[in-house]
Amino acid sequence: MEYKQVILVRKDLKLSPGKMSAQAAHASSEALLKSHKDDISKWRKDGMKKAVLEVNSKEDLFKYKQQAQDAGLVVSLITDAGRTEVEPGTITCLGIGPDKEEKIDKITGKLKLLS
Repeated sequence: MEYKQVILVRKDLKLSPGKMSAQAAHASSEALLKSHKDDISKWRKDGMKKAVLEVNSKEDLFKYKQQAQDAGLVVSLITDAGRTEVEPGTITCLGIGPDKEEKIDKITGKLKLLS
């Protein structure tokens, strides 16, 4: 069984590539720090697969957050400090996992890769 991690990024914020990358890195790191060490170990053995996907709005982000939590997945919601491109407290992205790929795909499998 393969493991992966997914990062959901809000498309409506129109973040610069650098800002978006930093926020996705925060989400990945925070979710990883919350994860069970056995899941982390299995994910590392599988090559640390990640997918960065887009959502249209904060409301969509919260919908996927709730679905992931209901499925027992580790989630990490990222709120920006507001020092550069967005207002303080802006929710930018969500990290999910690492966990079993099929478990994550049930929640996020129809979302598009961030473009």
